[in-house]
Amino acid sequence: MRKFVLTAAVAIIAAASFAAPSQAGYYNDDCRPYCHVKKVRAYDYDGNLIIKKVRVCE
Repeated sequence: MRKFVLTAAVAIIAAASFAAPSQAGYYNDDCRPYCHVKKVRAYDYDGNLIIKKVRVCE
């Protein structure tokens, strides 16, 4: 009986350890971040135009 309880406890802990990380990256439809690429214009020391693409998430 003691062996059965120990085996059941190990199985429950193993199942819970696999379930927790799978939920870590889950987003609900209401709180999913909206990301877009924005072009940022800047000038260097010599006056040359530099355009960088920056990812912005809201």
